[in-house]
Amino acid sequence: MQCNRWVILGGSFLAYLFDALEILLLSLALPAIRLELGISVTQAGLLATATLLGIGVSSVVAGYVADNFGRKTALVGSLATFGLLTASLYFVPNFEVFLVLRFLAGLGLGGVWGVVSAYVVETWPNESRGRAAAFVLSSFPIGGAVAAVLSGFLLPDWRFMFLVTGSSVIVPLLIVVVFFEESPVWADHRASRTDSDKRVSVVYILNGPLRRTTILGTAMAGLALTGFWGASTWLPTYLTTERGLDKASVGTFIAVLNLGMFIGYNVFGVIADRLGRRTAILMSLLGVTVTLPVYAVTSHQTALLWLGPAFAFFAAFFGLFGSYLGELFPTRARATGAGFCFNLGRGISAFAPFALAGLASSIGFSGGLIVCAVFFGLSSIVTLLLPRTGYAEPEPATRAEANTSS
Repeated sequence: MQCNRWVILGGSFLAYLFDALEILLLSLALPAIRLELGISVTQAGLLATATLLGIGVSSVVAGYVADNFGRKTALVGSLATFGLLTASLYFVPNFEVFLVLRFLAGLGLGGVWGVVSAYVVETWPNESRGRAAAFVLSSFPIGGAVAAVLSGFLLPDWRFMFLVTGSSVIVPLLIVVVFFEESPVWADHRASRTDSDKRVSVVYILNGPLRRTTILGTAMAGLALTGFWGASTWLPTYLTTERGLDKASVGTFIAVLNLGMFIGYNVFGVIADRLGRRTAILMSLLGVTVTLPVYAVTSHQTALLWLGPAFAFFAAFFGLFGSYLGELFPTRARATGAGFCFNLGRGISAFAPFALAGLASSIGFSGGLIVCAVFFGLSSIVTLLLPRTGYAEPEPATRAEANTSS
């Protein structure tokens, strides 16, 4: 039976929406968490860092499961892991336990991105794959908007908020379990392997011709995500402390910002299919490099309201990495390769919230945002060193696999 690509599209959109919701709620809840647990700004930054470190470790774990035991198995495991551990934050007694639970939840949160990206690459044709992947991953800003709305209703009761959102992951989990079929591309490729060639690990993408692609892909993602997480984690705090917005206004600003990001994801998805994935990523990275510093130095609240969506519109690289990184690696190592680059990149970016908290004491959060823009510019330079893609099995990865086998 052929895998229904529309079911995969809708189900993956919902799965990643909940993934984004659980990640972004933390930044909105940090002020309330700090107040109840009596922790410093630095300790609060470590909570975000622990989450991203867990996501970085997932680059090895989830990719291994997806490439060796199936996309569906990996997606179910990822959803169940972060849903259960997020809900358990309701009972957290202190900062130390909170830190451990966020790290463990990161193992599940990181797995979703790589699996849904592989599903889309393997179920949608080349000519519409960029739009399909961008649409699925555009659920990230929608998750952010939902997080902003929920935080407005439920904060400062952050415990109940995490209990509700963690428990609600049962919705996408049931959809995947009941309606998702295994990727036919993965299943066919798995069946064609010899017994001695069944298992795929991260060693495969770090040796031979795939090594350069893996290193550059990780550097591209790591630099871009350092800028993104550094900026997004403390953006609500920046708006509150340096621009004088109240909590209700911050929720509105973040919701509008995420609307701009949703539009940007889907516009750049079309650009990716027409001009190429790499070109679209370059346009996106250069756009945020220019607009974020302008946003950081703007003090007028009306201007902030409009410039936020403009900056977020160009932050579409987050949605473009799915199809691009997936096409850089062959079927047998697609989830491992794409997931390793993206999630190790997120792991590398784990110290960005912590570092920005330290910078804020000397140059302010606005200065920290400008530093984040530099990382976006560096990522665009690395992107130029990677190949263009657009093939069902990209030429560089296919040749690499052939050379490895011979």
